[in-house]
Amino acid sequence: MATSTHLGEYLRARRELVRPEDVGLPGGGRRRVPGLRREELALLAGISADYYLRLEQGRDQHPSAQVVDALAGALMLDDDATAHLHRLARPAPRRGAGSPGAERPLPGIRQLMMSWTDTPAFVQGRYTDVLAANPMATALGPYTEGVNLLRATFLDPRVRELHQDWEYAAPAVVASLRAVASSGSDDPRLTELVGEISSRSEEFRRLWARHDVKPRTSGISRMNHPRVGPLELNFEKLSINGTDGQLLVVYHAEPGSPAARRLALLATIAAERPDGVQGRART
Repeated sequence: MATSTHLGEYLRARRELVRPEDVGLPGGGRRRVPGLRREELALLAGISADYYLRLEQGRDQHPSAQVVDALAGALMLDDDATAHLHRLARPAPRRGAGSPGAERPLPGIRQLMMSWTDTPAFVQGRYTDVLAANPMATALGPYTEGVNLLRATFLDPRVRELHQDWEYAAPAVVASLRAVASSGSDDPRLTELVGEISSRSEEFRRLWARHDVKPRTSGISRMNHPRVGPLELNFEKLSINGTDGQLLVVYHAEPGSPAARRLALLATIAAERPDGVQGRART
């Protein structure tokens, strides 16, 4: 049997998440595999079971765009997941040999970010490393230069205590990383990071095995800050031109809201303690 490819791994993972009854097939009974059988997915996609088996086993790695669309429809993939499936079927040319260079924030972006004294902002690298952070970001949470946010999300208990929506935020971090690193080519840095966290977190292993892909460009984060209390903050993740996947992440509160007042208090504390804040504010 051929070794499965990134395409084959993705197809198998998504197939196992689709229940027969979700696609109009009879469910129940004794099924040896979770989700759909290979032949069931092939039938739904309008391709032969043998051809689908070759795709999943890696013996055929470049299905046509029509076949990819048919598989995406059968697997009920959304637009982001469908685009990911197309990229796996037509991966970008491999980069030259050697390890990628260290990621560095652009000086102009760092200068701009540091001028925001009342707005938490940081630069996030391709692998969720914090490449630079202003004092407000450091005061807000684990957004300190050198911290890897994927590692912190699953291995630092303080992050789970901070994020009241951790059960939503954690899968989103994983799916977002999948979207950024979705070329399908082997990536030593990503492999090392995933291997390290997988060995220490069963929750991460489960989420990574799902192969969810979802870029996260904006949203709401609900935190319980140890010093200023509850914060419901909007966040924006802005792509930085001229970089390989770096993002400028900015948190902001609705004007006049309790979160805005608490964020202003945090700005005062951050100005007094630029190295970070600890403890809980009185209420």
